[in-house]
Amino acid sequence: MSVAVIIVAAGRGTRAGEGLPKQWRDLAGRPVLAHTVEAFAGLGRVIVVLHPDDMIRGLELLGGSATLVAGGKSRAESVQNALETLEGSDVTRVLIHDGARPLIPQTVQQAVLHALDTHPGAAPALPVTDALWRGENGLVAGTQDRNGLFRAQTPQGFRFPEILAAHRAYPGDAADDVEVARAAGLAVAIVPGHEDNLKITYAEDFHRAEAILRERKGSRMDVRLGNGYDVHAFTEGDHVILCGVKVPHTKALLGHSDADVGMHALTDAIYGAMAEGDIGRHFPPSDPQWKGAASWIFLEHAANLAREKGFRIGNADVTLICERPKIGPHAVEMAAELARIMNVPADRISVKATTSERLGFTGREEGIASIATVTLIGV
Repeated sequence: MSVAVIIVAAGRGTRAGEGLPKQWRDLAGRPVLAHTVEAFAGLGRVIVVLHPDDMIRGLELLGGSATLVAGGKSRAESVQNALETLEGSDVTRVLIHDGARPLIPQTVQQAVLHALDTHPGAAPALPVTDALWRGENGLVAGTQDRNGLFRAQTPQGFRFPEILAAHRAYPGDAADDVEVARAAGLAVAIVPGHEDNLKITYAEDFHRAEAILRERKGSRMDVRLGNGYDVHAFTEGDHVILCGVKVPHTKALLGHSDADVGMHALTDAIYGAMAEGDIGRHFPPSDPQWKGAASWIFLEHAANLAREKGFRIGNADVTLICERPKIGPHAVEMAAELARIMNVPADRISVKATTSERLGFTGREEGIASIATVTLIGV
């Protein structure tokens, strides 16, 4: 069984208020769409349907983690655009999900897929439990029996050939893909939905979604630890740059960038805590544009990436290893500069120094080494 996930995020979301479309708005430090895509990680191929105006934004956010498809004039057309890209592939089952439902539990995903063993379609839903009224001119005009009524959710799952044929045959737009499937005569099974699987529609829904995320984080706090190490040799010069501070010295440090050994170690520690490799992965030394670059560029990128992935910097500890220059007189300024670049409180940053008791290359004053440790905390 090969699964594809189609995430529909081409709408403008005007009911959510002014500003960016809701799928691009911030939710706990990351765009809503980033949470939605992450919820399906490892399940199968992911296709994200975007408004044509959002394709560059989508590429910046998702990179190669998803296939991007331009949406159409209606939701049904957008879904069909995505389905057409799968023709001729090995995909046998497809889940179609709203981009504005970022909190979909894996249990619901699996329930939909399991139901496809016995039905051509399946979708999650919750029974209606509130009393239902009919209204006219602002007054209650009657009641509606709630027996047999459900609140529909996504992902709605289908066997791929059947739903592709159904969309090709369906005229106009539809409320969802279940409507398209039923018009083609496909039986759609109902599986249990989940209250967390809310669709962000109005501005207040962001507060509900953040509360759910906080509750989830509270039950499984995500704490990451990263270490970084860097070395740079001395060369001719009259100063060194350490942790963003210019320190007078009889030599300079040799490197592809500005050779800020402390900042490099700290940057690698942040990348390491996120399993994002090192500076070289994000800023290849083979690329001439980074020759002589200021190291704050690398550190700022790492700190921003941590925030985008849902982390805050708990604390950072940097140790510079050298005989000279003396670090103590500059340590407070260095910590303040690192805190400014990373946009974290200065009391969470430590910079200190030690010697190697005249042993090794640092003891012979051939260069400076640095080690750094960082804690990232999921938010």
